[in-house]
Amino acid sequence: QVQLVESGGGLVQPGGSLRLSCAASGIIFSDNTMSWYRQAPGKERDLVAAITSGGSTRYTDSVKGRFTISRDNAKNTVYLQMNSLKSEDTAVYYCKALGLYSGVSWGQGTQVTVSS
Repeated sequence: QVQLVESGGGLVQPGGSLRLSCAASGIIFSDNTMSWYRQAPGKERDLVAAITSGGSTRYTDSVKGRFTISRDNAKNTVYLQMNSLKSEDTAVYYCKALGLYSGVSWGQGTQVTVSS
């Protein structure tokens, strides 16, 4: 079955950096659009960044210039490099895979807390 396993979350001070990873199995990774979403307490889950099978990327406005999404098809892994972190980036971050035949799959989430 499909498995998406996120890692790399944690506690970081404002202005710091973290790199999230999402390792996928059970899908043809290279055919999937991979995305990162986040959900803060009491709020909806929102798109942060996405990368298509062809490598095209898009970002929500609040993270443009600070976050970078990338993928390594040889490792079946998608990354989210987060720099210049702010307190408002605090959330649970989820990895999502979208494939033509495999449909939508979600990871279990990883907590990112930005606080001094």
